Amino acid sequence: MPRLNFSQALAANTPVDVLSSWQYQYIPRAGTLNVCLRSTTATGKYTLSAGSDSLAEQQPTPAGGTAGQTPTPFNSPVLSENVAAGDRLKLLLVDTAVATVDGFVDYQPFLG
Repeated sequence: MPRLNFSQALAANTPVDVLSSWQYQYIPRAGTLNVCLRSTTATGKYTLSAGSDSLAEQQPTPAGGTAGQTPTPFNSPVLSENVAAGDRLKLLLVDTAVATVDGFVDYQPFLG
């Protein structure tokens, strides 16, 4: 299962797409996408889209994280969605303050 772990420093009011340079930015086969995020501040928002589907639009980023520590499903909610072949993934992070967002993106292709 391909996985992207990231720790992204954010400048205030500057959106960043953390998936823009990932090799699975374009989904090769239909599968399941799992995303888990945690921010060092309570003022962050994220937008997740796959193809023409908006999976999460300007949702609050879970807070309470420590910079550099990847969250786990035990301490942060996981967004799980099915994605279609050819979908372009976009995970846009933005915060009104200086912050660090840590997280992971798992892509599991369907077998068969």
